Amino acid sequence: MKGVVFNLLEEAVTRSFGPEIWDDLVDDAEASGAYTSLGNYSDDEIVQLVAAASVKLDLSAPEVLRWFGENAMPILKERYGVLFEGHPSARNFILSVNSIIHPEVRKLYAGASCPFFHFKEGEDGAVLMSYQSSRKMCDLAHGFVKGASKLFCEEVNIHHHSCMNHGAERCLMELKWRH
Repeated sequence: MKGVVFNLLEEAVTRSFGPEIWDDLVDDAEASGAYTSLGNYSDDEIVQLVAAASVKLDLSAPEVLRWFGENAMPILKERYGVLFEGHPSARNFILSVNSIIHPEVRKLYAGASCPFFHFKEGEDGAVLMSYQSSRKMCDLAHGFVKGASKLFCEEVNIHHHSCMNHGAERCLMELKWRH
């Protein structure tokens, strides 16, 4: 996993809970704690940090990943505002992830292994989003969708129909924005 993800996690934790809590998580996870944005790090290290945060914050691992995604989105906008430009809504932004956002991520961070999303738009305005990744971090994607919706001052309901973490071949989420 690219170091930029670890940097985002560190900043989200530090902003919300302070640098002492980040230091505790690094110690509890027996992680290195020193990440460069362009560096590559073991997926196990993010799993260990999430597990440590789960204990420290009294949240389940899926809740930690959702919290992280939601709180990382404003940081992403601060750092990479150009990726958000031209999108009139969170829905529009989310639908651009494969065609605009992930290609830009791969330009910035050579070798980045981004998950793949497949979208199907429903007539009722809902979006079915399938997620496939060997990392099985659909809850992080869930948090990113929530965070993007907040950035656009929108509310979204997310329903997981199937999940790789529960034996499914892929994760399938239904996204419905409320107006």
